[in-house]
Amino acid sequence: MKGSICRTAMALTLALWPFGHALADSIRIGEMSSYSANPQSTDSYRKGWELAVKEINAAGGVLGKRLEVVSRDDTGRPDAALRAAQELVTNEKVALLTGTYLSHVAVAVADFANTNKIFFLVGQPQSDALVWERGNRYTFRLFNSNNSQVLALAKMASELPAKRWATIAPNYEFGQSAVAGFRQELKRLRPDVEFVNEQWPALGKLEAGSTVQAMIAARPDAVFNATFGADLAKFVREGNMRGLFEGREVFSVLTGLPEYLEPLGDEAPEGWIVTGYPAEQIDTPAHKAFREAYEKAYGLSPKVGSLIGYSEMQAIKAIVEKAGGTDTEALIAAARGVTFDTPVGPVTFRPQDHQSTFGFFIGKLAVENGAGKMVDWKFYDGADYQLPDDVVKTLRPEAATR
Repeated sequence: MKGSICRTAMALTLALWPFGHALADSIRIGEMSSYSANPQSTDSYRKGWELAVKEINAAGGVLGKRLEVVSRDDTGRPDAALRAAQELVTNEKVALLTGTYLSHVAVAVADFANTNKIFFLVGQPQSDALVWERGNRYTFRLFNSNNSQVLALAKMASELPAKRWATIAPNYEFGQSAVAGFRQELKRLRPDVEFVNEQWPALGKLEAGSTVQAMIAARPDAVFNATFGADLAKFVREGNMRGLFEGREVFSVLTGLPEYLEPLGDEAPEGWIVTGYPAEQIDTPAHKAFREAYEKAYGLSPKVGSLIGYSEMQAIKAIVEKAGGTDTEALIAAARGVTFDTPVGPVTFRPQDHQSTFGFFIGKLAVENGAGKMVDWKFYDGADYQLPDDVVKTLRPEAATR
């Protein structure tokens, strides 16, 4: 399916089922993402869920019914996402909502789900507000959280001699929570560290030259980065050119994801410690089968968006089957504690905060044959990097646990 179709706000209904079955024989899923605003990441996400729906339906569907996805482009804006959600629920009569890409958009849809009592499975967004401060009983989050990744990175950073840190992150929910989590955990582990410079560019509007120069002037020993996409490319280019990274350790979330690493080419910053997804190097049977199916379907290697989209539909299948249908209260009860398989291993939704135990990869960046690559990477089980229950209770609204 061509990308131009993905960039419209019109519905895409995907049944992938033999002709002749009536609509009553389907389970309708309302899906949305920032297709026009962030095609670099969301196109692969769409391909992932399309592949999963095709496989699920070819194997007999869910409870004997086909999955039917009604898709919308939220354009990366909360107001557009809210209109799409309302239309999907009211006019399209979907059983549940899923998707979104940007964290502030997901937070808006989560509030909508809470108000309108509709089940919402968040796909890609990583803001922890979705499961903590803004968490609600109708919202579950699939991908790993900011907190999980920064806990692991902060632990590694605490073992360095570096004391003076600079940070850079986009000035919206995801970037704010990434920096806050890293800073809090690193200070807990190393009370002697100090944060001497913080940069908060607007998403997609990084003025790299002046930003990098300000960071250099602060004389940090190390850097924490949460920029991605076009902002990351500009930051890396200016940082390389001006010497920001020379003699400094850099810890970075997202940079090792193929969506963001591939565009850097031979400018990929060697030695950075990054979270990512070394898709071509993961050789477990489950992941190999997923990668081969994806490559056969699209002629491309999967990106992390592909993995999330694919796993999103597997999660929905498991939840609906456990619920025995699509009643919202039954879906909530089923999702709490449900375990399902993904290409990177089994995942469980924690009952206490509706956060999944989706794992993550951390490694170093290297340049091989003119391209960036994750090396010396390790898989981290998301179940091992969650806040204790007593802490979760202080963060999550009481009504969200009922």
